[in-house]
Order: sequence, then structure tokens, then C-alpha cells
Amino acid sequence: MSQVSRRKMLAGLAVAPVGAVIVTKANSLDKLLPKATRSSREKLQIRHFPNFELTTHEGKKVKFYEDLVKDKIVIINFMYANCEGKCPPITRNLKRVQNLLGKRVGRDIFMYSITLKPEEDTPEKLKHYMQMHKLKPGWTFLTGQPKEIDTLRRKLGFKDGKPELDKDLTNHIGMVRYGNEAREWWAMCPGKANPPWIVESVLWMDPKSQDVQSQHTKTKTRKVS
Repeated sequence: MSQVSRRKMLAGLAVAPVGAVIVTKANSLDKLLPKATRSSREKLQIRHFPNFELTTHEGKKVKFYEDLVKDKIVIINFMYANCEGKCPPITRNLKRVQNLLGKRVGRDIFMYSITLKPEEDTPEKLKHYMQMHKLKPGWTFLTGQPKEIDTLRRKLGFKDGKPELDKDLTNHIGMVRYGNEAREWWAMCPGKANPPWIVESVLWMDPKSQDVQSQHTKTKTRKVS
């Protein structure tokens, strides 16, 4: 795929996550700030990033927005440990993404996998899943309250407009959400997409990476001319 077509593809995907607007107790910001004074970033947080408490595969309690998403570049997908369909190949594909990103994962790019079956997937079970796939540190697996996980799934755009299809959990594990929260840049891509392409797309969310890529292109152009 050419550089131009990749950029067009990314531009077409780079939209805020589409999800149902569900009023919850977690959206305390919604009650504290008058609508007229909210920034676009605050509006996005209220609509799509509820500050639910989740538990990591290491048993640590974290807030979804404040601890995991705010001011970060993130890669998010949904899965469940006993899945025998899409989950294993997507996990293996994202493992390649993690390897390509190297030490940046867990430092300035953060990977999160959220279980769709929180009633089954305990932190211990998620940790075993990580160990089974030999995943490196910096990639966090998360569980939480079933109703809150389902709300989070919908708000992040992992949903189907047809209720009967939306009930099928396997319909929600094929895509990956990625973005830069501080800049309000968000997009989605298939979880089985070519790993180098996913990495390139994620790095386009990072202005520093764009500057490096731009300088590299200029240098190559000077050499050719």
C-alpha cells in the first residue's frame, strides 16, 4: 500500500469513537461542568470514556479514564480468555505490533485488552492468558463489573446496531480502537490487519513520530535530488 493511500485510509478512520450516549454515575464530569463551558475534549470524555474502576491482570484497581486513557496514546481491544475463534489470532497479531513498537509500549504507547466476560475472567485467568501467549510487560489486560464493561464496550464503538447481533460477543472482538486522547484523535482498524500497517497508523497519532517520519522523508528526497 502506498504512503498516500495509507494516509487516506487513516484519515477516513480517524474519527471520534461512535457509541451510545448512556448516562451513568461514572460520568461525574457531566454533573460538575455546565454544558456551555465544556471543551470538546471534556464532551468526548463524557460520551465515550466513563471513568469506571477496572482491575488489571495483576489485581491492581485502576480508573479507566484517569489512569488508562487520559493524556495517553492507546491501543484498545476486547477479548475473553476462553475464546477459540477470533481472540487467539488477534492476540498473536497484536503481539507482533507490540514487538514492533518495542520499548515504547508501556512508556508512551499503552496497550489494553478488556474482557467481554468479566464474570468468568478473573485477574488470575487473564494473567494466565498473557503467560500462555508469552506477552511482554506494558500490555495490560482488564476486567471489571459486567454492566460497566458492557457500557464501556458500547461507548468505545464496539457494538452492532441490530440488538440480536449485538448480543453475540464474537461480533465485538475483530476491531482495534487506537488514539491520542489529549489531541482527540481516534480511529479503528481490523485486529488482523498487517502489523507494520497498524504500527504506522498508531504512530500517526504521535506528533513526535510524524516529525521524525517527515524529516526522514525530506532527507531521502535530498539524497535522490
